[in-house]
Amino acid sequence: MKYINRIPSWLKNKYLITIAFFAVWMLFIDQKDVLSDFERRSKLEELEKSQQHLKQLISASRQELDLLKNNAESIEKYAREKYMMKKDNEDLFIVKSPPENK
Repeated sequence: MKYINRIPSWLKNKYLITIAFFAVWMLFIDQKDVLSDFERRSKLEELEKSQQHLKQLISASRQELDLLKNNAESIEKYAREKYMMKKDNEDLFIVKSPPENK
């Protein structure tokens, strides 16, 4: 009994205990707590940046595709650069730069 009398009265308040428990629960224990929310928001920002980058790649690929569909010279250039193709009466020499040592 003497231990109960030593506890300050504001710690015995059931409303304060309930509010403190609710705050701890919502901040740390709940499935939608603050820390998880922060992680989800940062992941969302990262995914939005990735989405913008991929949209740029898609638009560049579409422009290249339109160019390839409409221009015969661009088809020949693309085949030579990407697939190392050549005409029958040509010789192809591939020159590679030396690798950089870091």
